[in-house]
Amino acid sequence: MPLELDIGAKIRARRLSNHQTLKQLAEKARCSSAYLSQIENGKVSPSIASLKKIADALQAKITDLFLESVPDEPVVVRPDQRVLISLDRWNAEIWSMIADPKNKRMHPFYTIIQPGGGSHGSYSHVGEEFGIVLKGQLEIDLDGVAHLVKENESFYYSSSQPHNWTNPGSSETIVVWVISPPTF
Repeated sequence: MPLELDIGAKIRARRLSNHQTLKQLAEKARCSSAYLSQIENGKVSPSIASLKKIADALQAKITDLFLESVPDEPVVVRPDQRVLISLDRWNAEIWSMIADPKNKRMHPFYTIIQPGGGSHGSYSHVGEEFGIVLKGQLEIDLDGVAHLVKENESFYYSSSQPHNWTNPGSSETIVVWVISPPTF
């Protein structure tokens, strides 16, 4: 099953468990019912900004739509145990470096961003973000001000500022990214 269809099914299930109609959720998420229907049916891939609005309207986090609750969190998480939190449109792989962010104070991600990949729109949430670019470069736009972060440089900002990010380079970018508290 394509990931987009899986996310769409999870959005639909959560919407129905919240006793929301498609129209009600679309209004809360500030998008059209037709667009939301296409997402739920796996026909389109939402941007991170759009998915954040939908998750907020569902009273959830983006990661709630990807991760399952884990009763016994391992101390060591191998690369093959990471969970992918990504959709095709993002042109980025966002790997959760912990199995379950519930009851945690931070959520680390290993992120691989292809040239031109990114959030494709601004979003904001509670918390702070820190990261280090291991390879390539990352452009972070904070409330309309662009910041270029190069290899081996780090960044830190308040997530409550409207922000978006992209790989402006011609090769892949790898970032270790930490969000505190886990609100993504």
